[in-house]
Amino acid sequence: MTDAKVHLFNPEAISKLREESEKWQRETLKDKGGAGEYFTESGIPIDLVYTPEAIAWQDFLQDTGYPGQPPFIRGVYPNMYRGRLFTVRQLAGFGAPEDCNERIKFLLANGATGVNIVFDLPTIRGYNSDDPEAEGNVGQCGVTIDSLEDMERLFDQVPVDQVSVSLVTHLPSVTVALLSMYLVMAEKRGIPFEKLAGTTQNDFLMETTVGSGPEILPPRASFRLQCDAIEYAARHLPRWNPVSYNGYNLREAGTNAVQEVAVAIANAIATAEELIRRGLPVDAFARRMSFFWDLCNDFFEEIAKCRASRKVFYEVMQNRFQAKDERSCLMRYHVQTAGITLTKVEPLNNIARSAVQGLAAILGGAQSLHIDSYDEAYSAPTEQAALVSLRTQQILQVETNVVNTVDPLAGSYYVEYLTGEMAKRIKEYVAEIEKRGGLVKAVDDGWLHREISNYAYMQQRAIEKGEKKIVGVNYMKSADAHLGQIEVFRYPETEERQKAKLRALRESRDNDRLTAALEVLKAKCGTTENLMPYVVEAVRANATLGEIEEVFRREFGLWQFPLA
Repeated sequence: MTDAKVHLFNPEAISKLREESEKWQRETLKDKGGAGEYFTESGIPIDLVYTPEAIAWQDFLQDTGYPGQPPFIRGVYPNMYRGRLFTVRQLAGFGAPEDCNERIKFLLANGATGVNIVFDLPTIRGYNSDDPEAEGNVGQCGVTIDSLEDMERLFDQVPVDQVSVSLVTHLPSVTVALLSMYLVMAEKRGIPFEKLAGTTQNDFLMETTVGSGPEILPPRASFRLQCDAIEYAARHLPRWNPVSYNGYNLREAGTNAVQEVAVAIANAIATAEELIRRGLPVDAFARRMSFFWDLCNDFFEEIAKCRASRKVFYEVMQNRFQAKDERSCLMRYHVQTAGITLTKVEPLNNIARSAVQGLAAILGGAQSLHIDSYDEAYSAPTEQAALVSLRTQQILQVETNVVNTVDPLAGSYYVEYLTGEMAKRIKEYVAEIEKRGGLVKAVDDGWLHREISNYAYMQQRAIEKGEKKIVGVNYMKSADAHLGQIEVFRYPETEERQKAKLRALRESRDNDRLTAALEVLKAKCGTTENLMPYVVEAVRANATLGEIEEVFRREFGLWQFPLA
């Protein structure tokens, strides 16, 4: 990037515009500007009209520039969707692995270009299907995985060496187990690790801040496991994104757009510091970091958030960590449209909501996208609802022409103003986290929990008071209770099938080999070694997910949310 300054507006022109603006307000607008003040969802003031005066500070090359060049506001690749369309990565997950396998094949057959696997509650909490904690939840709202055999069933006849796969695993302790199962599954099929492309969510905040399970590992132990998976991938999985810093679930739990991005970037900072402490150069791992954003209904703010997040991440990796490889400075992210905005009332309205949010994701420059199905406020989507979501993405790709030019909203006075404001506020919030001792400490002492609960409370109060309008819920509510009734997905019976598989597995496996592998893993928990290789060995010995997780619970202990 050149050092030359390129200001698009000279001071004389801005001064003249200011005079004309004041005249316009007096003589033309008069008192027609609307009562009250207006703000984005994150509290950024919104003016009635924007002119070049709003972005007179902007240096085009420094603050906007070209796509594929620093500060990457306009996109991480120079030709963006002309070179490669965003990945159509729809969620799949329900029932037993065999059931979910059929949905994966259905989505791929209808044009999905990536697979996003969501797991049931027992799996993401690290319980086997026959554990008392799993009762009633097995196969509900996600697919259940108890063992390597289940992972093999899930991806039976799915070309995992050709299709990018995302494993939506909330707990880092579960991440290392499920990723190990995925790797051993590929190994048994003769697929080299180097050919596997995909993502594991692997964010310790999902266990320690957003989740509410009965047995939670302490933040520092969970953060260690998060970093173990990233370090292992940096050494063995060149095409794998071993972390997706999860702003999405933070947003769903209770943050605004600024907090969503800032907390995720603070996590990336903490990770980089830890891996550098372990001896890895920043360029060995940063280029495979990825992020996960939640796009809600404030259309222009969400676009500005996406653009600003790339700039802030670039500045962090370039200025703080002195990354040499430009790929280390590229913020790549997946978007899921906002589940929190889906309503059970008049659920077909959710098609419009998700389509608008998906459009914002594209205009913001997302690398992959999941558009929520209209029935997800009730259950996993039916096949018909999943197809509507898939087709919505394809309509946006091929019928709207929005993918044919890069960053088409650049130059909008409003969007550029919002982008600048978002970047400034994100950096300020990151600085606040740093002032509190960094992200792990901010979780450990409860500060982040209070931030989330306070915002969630304010949002709910605004809905109840009618200040935040939701069509069909507290605004233009229909008197017809039957309006918009839909077919709701019925989950297949899963629990007894999974229990039978576990009984058979325990009878057929080499339990001496298993015991030895788990003992080694147990011993290594008390060291500073990376635990991932030992989890892989336990999986090769047919350890179940619950058995691996139980080692971590016993060795690291449990932790209670600091709610006081």
